[in-house]
Amino acid sequence: MVKAPTIAGHFNEFLVHWNMETIKQDHGKNYLSKISKYDGFTCIPNHIDFKPEYLGFYNTYSPLSNIPKAGDCYETLGFLKHIFGDHFSLGLDYLQLLYQKPVQILPILCLVSKERVTGKSTFLKWMKAIFENNLTYLTNDSFSSQFNADWANKLLICIDEVLFNKEELTERIKYLSTTNINKLEAKGKDKREVEFFGKFILCSNNETNFIKIDANETRFWVLKIPVIKKERIDLLQGLIEEIPAFLNFLNTRELESQNITRMWFTPRQIKTPALLRLVQNNRNRVEKELASILFGIIEKFELEEIQLCPMDALSALNRTRVKTDLTQLRRLLKHDWNLTNQPNSNSYQKFMILQDGTEILTENKGRYFTITKEFLLENFDETMTGL
Repeated sequence: MVKAPTIAGHFNEFLVHWNMETIKQDHGKNYLSKISKYDGFTCIPNHIDFKPEYLGFYNTYSPLSNIPKAGDCYETLGFLKHIFGDHFSLGLDYLQLLYQKPVQILPILCLVSKERVTGKSTFLKWMKAIFENNLTYLTNDSFSSQFNADWANKLLICIDEVLFNKEELTERIKYLSTTNINKLEAKGKDKREVEFFGKFILCSNNETNFIKIDANETRFWVLKIPVIKKERIDLLQGLIEEIPAFLNFLNTRELESQNITRMWFTPRQIKTPALLRLVQNNRNRVEKELASILFGIIEKFELEEIQLCPMDALSALNRTRVKTDLTQLRRLLKHDWNLTNQPNSNSYQKFMILQDGTEILTENKGRYFTITKEFLLENFDETMTGL
C-alpha cells in the first residue's frame, strides 16, 4: 500500500505490486511473515462502516478520508442549488444515496450547457474530492474500449465533453446503469464476472444531441446548468473545506423521496425541459413533419385533439418531401408515440389537405388513433414553436 502525492498536496492511497525479491532486498526476508495474506480480492462499497477485509478477502474499495463533522456548509448548499435548480431536494437525495447506499441504482445524471463558466467541471472535481479513488474520469474513447479494468469497480464514472454518436454506446451505458453484474476485462487477462454498482455522470456543452435517446427512456436525468452569475476562483477550495460538514449534513437529514422504482426516483420526478429538448432533437424527420401538420389542423379548427388513421397521415406526408410508408407510420404511432387505435371501425372526423393546400374535415370510418394537442406541445415543443 503506497501513498502517492498529488499537486494539491494530498495523497492517493492504492495498492502496487511488489515481488518477494524486492521486499526481501528492502526489508529483509523475515519481513515477509509480517505481511497479511488473503484468499483473494473483493470490492464491497461502504462509506459509513467500511471494512478492509471480508471473510479472508481484501476489500479493494477505497475508504474515504473525510470524516463527517458538525459545521456549516452554506456555500455547498448554495452551489448545489445552482446545479440542481428546481430539483434541489432530489439532488440532495441523490448525493445522500451515493454516500449512505452506494449500491443503490440511480439515474444517469447529465449536466448540460452550451455556455461556459457554469460549474459543471467544478461539480465533478468536488465529487472527486468527496469520493476520491472511488470516482474515475473517462473519455468517449476509453468508455468505448473493450478494456474496463480501470473503472469496472468504481462508484462513479464521470465522462466530460461526452458525445455518444453511436447507438451501441447509448445501449451500453443504459445497460450498465441498471445491471448489478459486469464483465471485467484487462489487457492480457481473461474476462471475469464482477458485481457492478457504478453510477454515471455525463457532462456536455452540446445540449441537444450529445446522446441518442428515445421518448420512452426513463434512465436519464438531464439538467440544464445556468451560468454562474459571479465567477469565483476559490469556489472549489471553499467547497472542499466544507466536505466534512456536508457529509454530516447528509447523515442527519431525512430523504425526501421514497424508493418507488429500481432507480429510486420516478420518471416524472426526473423529467426536465432539458430532457424533453434532447428527446425532441432525436426524433426523426417523419415524426416532426407529421406533428407539425397535425398541430396546424388542431390550431386552425380550434380542436383539443385530432383523430387519424395511418393512411390519413401517409396522404398528408405525401404532399411533403418526407418519404415514409404505412408500416413505418403504424410503428411510429403505436411504439414511438405509445398510442392505441380503436379496436373496431368507428366514425371520426378525418382531415384532408386538398390540391390547393386547403385543409378540411370530413366524416369517415376507421380504426383511428387519437392525438391530443397537449401531447404535441409536450413532445414537439420546438417543432410547434417553428410554425
